[in-house]
Amino acid sequence: MVMPKALGVKTRFLIAVAFTACIVLPACSVSVKDHNNGGSDKVDIDTPVGSFHVNEQADVHDIGVAVYPGARQKPKTKDGDSKSANVNISSSFFGVKVVAIEYESDDPPDKVLAFYQDQLKKFGPVIQCHTHKHTGDLTVEAGKNGSESVKCEGDNSGNVVELKVGTESDQHLVSVEPEGKGSDFSLVYVLTRGKEGAI
Repeated sequence: MVMPKALGVKTRFLIAVAFTACIVLPACSVSVKDHNNGGSDKVDIDTPVGSFHVNEQADVHDIGVAVYPGARQKPKTKDGDSKSANVNISSSFFGVKVVAIEYESDDPPDKVLAFYQDQLKKFGPVIQCHTHKHTGDLTVEAGKNGSESVKCEGDNSGNVVELKVGTESDQHLVSVEPEGKGSDFSLVYVLTRGKEGAI
């Protein structure tokens, strides 16, 4: 499973996935909680073979790092895309958890990067990569217990800087992009498991 962008999950898409899952999988239970006048905040799908839970109100504590001082969480787009998501997929075959939140700051990228370089070192050696878009090289392989350390992907060029730490199956990522005189940045935590193990 490839996550081309960890943020911007459309509610309409989530609801479509929920109902499609119920058509395909027997004994399916779907719960959709709407708190934003038509924009769903939470979708829960439970089936005999697994569960799918999406909450657009992610908590930064689930990522395990602090919010950069003075940063502001980015609001939903005009199309209703959320800049925050907590996704949990669990079955007897694999499990995936992705928590992502996007922020903006008036400070330049080098200050934000220095702050998160210090924050992330508690999880292990931090590498710095370059890409052309937020979380552009984030790939999640469902069903794999990846023990290899994270690495830079693609041609490692671009004006977006990513700080990565951990392994393929348990990684933290901070993606920082220049935005005028300030910064646009994403905080991401990814945890996967294969048939064995738990999330």
